[in-house]
Amino acid sequence: LIPCHRVIRSDGGLGGYRWQLDRKARILTHEREAKRAAREG
Repeated sequence: LIPCHRVIRSDGGLGGYRWQLDRKARILTHEREAKRAAREG
């Protein structure tokens, strides 16, 4: 299963999200930054 906030359209757009697209964008940004921080140690 893929969490719904991680689903991205084939054209790179965010698509839809029940709790508004700005929240989806913030969640994705947070996850991307957390992943980067974990890699950099």
